[in-house]
Amino acid sequence: MALFRKNKKSSEQLPQNIPEHIAFIMDGNGRWAKKRALPRKFGHREGAKTFKKIARYCKDIGVKNISFYAFSTENWKRPKDEVDAIIELFREYIVDVRNYLGEGTRMLFLGDKTIFDDDLQKKMNDLEEETKDRREMTMLLAINYGGRDDIVHAAKQLSERVKNGEIEPEDITEDLFGQYLYTLDVPDVDLMIRPSGEERISNFLIWQSAYAEFYFTDILWPDFSPRDLDDAIVEFNSRSRRFGGV
Repeated sequence: MALFRKNKKSSEQLPQNIPEHIAFIMDGNGRWAKKRALPRKFGHREGAKTFKKIARYCKDIGVKNISFYAFSTENWKRPKDEVDAIIELFREYIVDVRNYLGEGTRMLFLGDKTIFDDDLQKKMNDLEEETKDRREMTMLLAINYGGRDDIVHAAKQLSERVKNGEIEPEDITEDLFGQYLYTLDVPDVDLMIRPSGEERISNFLIWQSAYAEFYFTDILWPDFSPRDLDDAIVEFNSRSRRFGGV
């Protein structure tokens, strides 16, 4: 995995080589609000605006798969009013998704849905079913998601198949294992972007990011712009991706 920081050089023209799968860790909402002496939930609302703007831009430039880390399995530890605000924004995402992405986008929700209210689970399941055959772009929204949980979830499903005599342990390959992850048939991450100055992936798509390029920037997520994404893609194109070769 190659780690690199955002440099100050801006792109004049977007390269032709657009990453097939870009993942975003939407970090810095709380700090954005704190800098303005506002409650943290206001930062999440501004972050939601950036989420929509970046999602639309990714579709415009031809990114085939985009993943957003909206809420992790560890985020339940945050203050209740902040958690409630995030979940309410999530409800708005689902209702408004057609307005900012239009037709042609498939939706996948990553993580354990069973912790949410029945009506919210139904909305997620219905949207996945309604959009399952769309392939212009796939958007993956990670909510109550953890990379380790993703792997354990897949391992449990495969172990049940072994237990039931459907497959033998030696039948389990990386490709087969990948089919049981929440990401299903979506290709692995090419470029993972984390704003806010933190330099870790915080349990996000850890299997799927085995050969991802990482891009860190001090910009807080609510301030992250399409131009900043352009810079990340320019930097991505400067890397030599050998996948263990020479």
